[in-house]
Amino acid sequence: MRQISFSTPYRTGLEEPYIAEALKSSVWHGDGEFTKRASDFLTELTGATSTLLTTSGTHALELAAVALGLGPGDEVIVPTFTFPSTATAIALRGATPVFVDVLPETLNLDIDATAAALTDRTRAIFVVHYGGVAADLDRLTELAAANDVAIVEDNAHGLGAYYDGQHLGTFGTFGAQSWHDTKNFTCGEGGALLINDASLLSRAEIIREKGTNRSQFLRGQVDKYTWVDQGSSYLPSELQAAVLMAQFEHYSEIQGKRHAVWDRYATDLKAWAADHGVSLMTVPERRQHPAHLYYLLLPTHEDQQAFIASLAAESIVAPFHYQPLHASPAGKALGRTPFPCDVADDRAHRLVRLPLHANLTESDLDRVVSAISSFVPIHG
Repeated sequence: MRQISFSTPYRTGLEEPYIAEALKSSVWHGDGEFTKRASDFLTELTGATSTLLTTSGTHALELAAVALGLGPGDEVIVPTFTFPSTATAIALRGATPVFVDVLPETLNLDIDATAAALTDRTRAIFVVHYGGVAADLDRLTELAAANDVAIVEDNAHGLGAYYDGQHLGTFGTFGAQSWHDTKNFTCGEGGALLINDASLLSRAEIIREKGTNRSQFLRGQVDKYTWVDQGSSYLPSELQAAVLMAQFEHYSEIQGKRHAVWDRYATDLKAWAADHGVSLMTVPERRQHPAHLYYLLLPTHEDQQAFIASLAAESIVAPFHYQPLHASPAGKALGRTPFPCDVADDRAHRLVRLPLHANLTESDLDRVVSAISSFVPIHG
């Protein structure tokens, strides 16, 4: 039986021609024509002030942390239910990640817990839009402004996601995107930093270019370039940008296919879930999601494990997701957790993600829905 994978990159047919075009150029290292095209696409789509491509979503977060000047003695609030990159970008600067719980409805940052965790050392809030479903940005932006705290949006799940018609990643000072091959659009590994404060663009460019003012030199703004600030090598190659642009050229096609899968799960699993005490992923009002992932919450951890095994027996890959960072070895050593994170602890032991990518066929979805519908939770 053919395996139905959890995630598989979608080939648009333009990847190889665009790579060949990039190879024919004299610019392989980045900041060539494909870098410009992909950056312009993102700026226009999201409405950000400007966009810098990076070598990964992790590096976009690191770049934001450097640009904000985070360092020892600073604290940054982070949801505990996220990928380690959200916190490592902070810890690498010598700052302290402060882990807070998430809301049961969306698995996004609990704003009440965030407010309670603020101290006079809090410099920023790194908010994650889980599954591309927006956090409570009204309350978050109000809280941050009242306490003079920056917001960095980890929008790795959220290209094509909106809150009240505004694209995610444009509410904070910075927004970080990811093009890892599990994301809707991919170049294998890659990312981007959405910059929403024009005054920080020049420094962000310098940080991305190893601390040099090379970007200004290439634009003819200085007659030579030199080392002027902290930085690292965050510029992706033109080959990566070419693959990414091949994906962006088929933006509507990819999103349409993914939304069709998401909608099929939401419709066809509704009755089964209600009968067996299973909670389906929901999207609150005022939020437009990008069909990045679709998850279920099984009644218990035992049910979660049995469900994953049941689908695996049918050659269907359906994994769990994040393990809360506050309970991890690095989280305990490098971070601080002022309050219990009971929601994250519970959801991590009950959540299962279903296969969701643009390569899934109707036959594939029939198999997945049938396998799920035949599963009876032990405690449901």
